[in-house]
Amino acid sequence: MTDQMAITDLKGIGAKTAALFSKLGIQTIRDLIVYYPRTYLTYPEPVTVRGAGTGVMVAIRGNIASVSGVRYFNRKSFFEVVVADPEGERFTLSIFNQPYLKKAFVSGTFAVFYGRAVRKGKGLMLEQPKKYTPAEYEALQRELHSVYPLTKGLSGNTVSKAVLQALEAFPVADCFDPEFRSEHRLISRQEALRTVHFPDSEEHLREARRRLSFEEFFFFLLIMHRSKALIQNEPNAFPMIEVAHCDRLMERLPFALTAGQKKAWKEIRSDLTGPNCMNRLIQGDVGSGKTIIAFLALLMCAVNGYQGALMAPTEVLAAQHMESLQRMIETYDLPLKPVLLLGSMTAVAKREANQLIASGEANVIIGTHALIQTKVEYSSLGLVITDEQHRFGVRQRQTLAQKGGQPHILVMSATPIPRTLAMVLYGDLKTSVIRELPAERLPIKNCVVGTGYRPSAYAFMEKQIAAGRQVYIICPQVESGEDESLTDVVSYAEELKSTFPATVRIEYLHGRMTPAVKNSIMDRFSKGDIDLLVSTTVIEVGINVPNATVMMVENAERFGLAQLHQLRGRVGRGKEQSYCIFLSAKEDEKTMKRLEILNTTNDGFEIASKDLQLRGPGELFGVRQSGEFAFEIADVFADAQELSEASDAVEALLTADPLLKMESSAAILAEAGAYGKYHLDLQTL
Repeated sequence: MTDQMAITDLKGIGAKTAALFSKLGIQTIRDLIVYYPRTYLTYPEPVTVRGAGTGVMVAIRGNIASVSGVRYFNRKSFFEVVVADPEGERFTLSIFNQPYLKKAFVSGTFAVFYGRAVRKGKGLMLEQPKKYTPAEYEALQRELHSVYPLTKGLSGNTVSKAVLQALEAFPVADCFDPEFRSEHRLISRQEALRTVHFPDSEEHLREARRRLSFEEFFFFLLIMHRSKALIQNEPNAFPMIEVAHCDRLMERLPFALTAGQKKAWKEIRSDLTGPNCMNRLIQGDVGSGKTIIAFLALLMCAVNGYQGALMAPTEVLAAQHMESLQRMIETYDLPLKPVLLLGSMTAVAKREANQLIASGEANVIIGTHALIQTKVEYSSLGLVITDEQHRFGVRQRQTLAQKGGQPHILVMSATPIPRTLAMVLYGDLKTSVIRELPAERLPIKNCVVGTGYRPSAYAFMEKQIAAGRQVYIICPQVESGEDESLTDVVSYAEELKSTFPATVRIEYLHGRMTPAVKNSIMDRFSKGDIDLLVSTTVIEVGINVPNATVMMVENAERFGLAQLHQLRGRVGRGKEQSYCIFLSAKEDEKTMKRLEILNTTNDGFEIASKDLQLRGPGELFGVRQSGEFAFEIADVFADAQELSEASDAVEALLTADPLLKMESSAAILAEAGAYGKYHLDLQTL
């Protein structure tokens, strides 16, 4: 029922507030209920000035000694408050753009001050602090506070109230019966949903995350198993023969393929010439050379008289693939006639591209998801190559089959996943692994440092930019106000504009921007029109800028190692030496030792294995892992145990009821449709 009910059915949410929720992808009651917190805020024990760390959120008790007047600089207001802690040590509160708060700070008042601690010379300063009475702060310490991704104009309090109202007004049915829950040690769905939004303890929160993660994995794997059953033995509708063009191209390339690339190509060739339809994954680390293998497959397909399609996650990357392929065609005189098809193209340009595709004149088609839209008619589509953002499911295969036969499918992934997890997540695909990096690639130089290194990092970036290079800075959140302990993209970009010379062109990028704006920024960065790009993890895939030589990751301690490795793969793609700076706001031994792993190896598979060992079960306070599977709450590293158990549960269910026809499977079958968003489709069940 909650699937169809609009969020405006809740009291107090009118058209204006609904429009703000819509910016976050929340339109229905169900959308709201599964809009999980991105992390949880805990308030630390108050410390003294001497015991305060640097670059972290701290609480310090003290008496207000003095309050300065409000001053203005570059149209920004600020005032300072001097406070003495119980040991008599003084620290300063720095408050920007909130002149109205001055009256709340009265000399002689004793309070608890909570904010980010920074060292200015020998003194300690709290940035944008909040003031609490001792009793108020003590109450806050007893709770876990949900932190939601927000948009301007929408507060976390508004989200929390809406979620609470939805959970109380519309109880959620459970897709798992009591016997199933007991067998797998799962709390009820209603309890899990309420707890994940309003946790009363870390232990209870872990139980809630376990239930919801298990559920996500369960339906993902159920969908995948059904997909595998339907496509495993499809006959080869586009049989091919080996062609000399591919061997000649490999001989003429200015580099030799690595052993991993050669093995992957041999396996793909065998699939294309074999009796069954190819359904293969190339899993290779960032920069391992998957794209040249994709081009070889497209060449073999075209020479055999069929069309091949390459689908990229962003328009910018699709255009870059097109440029690379055209250069190869001109250099090596390849018999390929490519066409680019993007959603942003004009109606006239799309019509021309579609005519070339339908007539068969274009034998290679490069684009984004526009390639599988109903208006696109292929002459003889024999091969579809997708990146990790687009795993083809049953419905998409049927859509392509209706356009003329079941094409071969090749998926490329740069996500380093340990073999134990890959066997579960990629169970429907034959897998080729490329472990080595091409010999001409310079290893990225890494450093793991505390926030005190930031000025030196800025100076280094400025030198690189002056030398004509480009820089990424990665932040874990979009806007301030979500999690005060994390650096955000929007305010950071503005701050950098006053830190770097005016000649440095700075922009920011995040996932809540419209596709047109994101594409424009990525395109300008790829063309060298932006020097420094402040971004969230949205740049993890979908952009290739060989001229970018420096990346700095803020709050590196809050990311998984595998994701940090994925991020640094955006640099080191050209001939120049590249660098990655991991800036940690926590400098304790355990945190720094974990991050130091990135200093010791650039092997993504080794890093992924260590990440799996180090990430605790049900990790609560990390930044959400982005990437390939786009789970709402589950994380393949932190929830590896739940992944394994969900896999066993799916196997048991399908063994007992392969077609899900039994009455006991009805609720599971009904719920399954809501999980089609994971790029696989269960409607054919």
